[in-house]
Amino acid sequence: MTRRPAAGAVAGTGVDVPTEDGTADAYLTRPADGAPRPAVLFYMDAFGLRPALRAMADRLAAAGYTVLVPNVLYRRGPAPVAELPAFIDDAARGRLLRRLMPVMRQLTPERAERDAGSYLRWLAGCPAAADGPVAVTGYCMGAALSLRTAAAHPERVAAAAGFHGGPLASDAPDSPHLLAGRITAELFFGHADRDPSLPPEQIERLERALTDAGVRHRCEVYPGAGHGFTQSDTAAYDEEADERHWAALLGLLERTF
Repeated sequence: MTRRPAAGAVAGTGVDVPTEDGTADAYLTRPADGAPRPAVLFYMDAFGLRPALRAMADRLAAAGYTVLVPNVLYRRGPAPVAELPAFIDDAARGRLLRRLMPVMRQLTPERAERDAGSYLRWLAGCPAAADGPVAVTGYCMGAALSLRTAAAHPERVAAAAGFHGGPLASDAPDSPHLLAGRITAELFFGHADRDPSLPPEQIERLERALTDAGVRHRCEVYPGAGHGFTQSDTAAYDEEADERHWAALLGLLERTF
């Protein structure tokens, strides 16, 4: 099957995804030819659904995939759950995170796993999504959600990626790395070199957990990159690291589908 449409030939729309706790607003994008394509569940960063994130999803769709980006903070309301400036500089980032952190904490691991099942069921019934396994990718807080989804639904998730995520391997009893033994997917993680939310000891702990569990994986540290390096509408954006992320993610998807 040919997956790569002409450049820019994508169709995106807002959709509603029923969950056990309500309805998650989401963005669905896919090649404009209408043919069913392999599905990718795309987990947002803390700032959520906005033009920059939709553009990332559209780039994935242009590579030949059907992409669902749910507002994982839907319990607080539709996106954006906080008013966002057009460009998120360091000062705005701090203010926004202080507002969003209590909302993010409400997305417990139990709720995240329950929601993941809803998103995957919705994709299974979506005419734009091809039958078969799905891939997952996530950014910042979404990297942990990607890991949790791969562990909670090994029968559905064939590949999962996470970029500038943290904390992925903390001392908490529900840290995502403790789920490694449940994962059958191939994983890829691109870590930020300058990321206080994922210090070197956590990177090493994640690597060790995945290796000990026999998980097919690759973890890379992007030199000089900071937390949020893929997010083009923020001061953390790093074009070189972002393009490296795209090469890694698309390579993973090519190996999967």
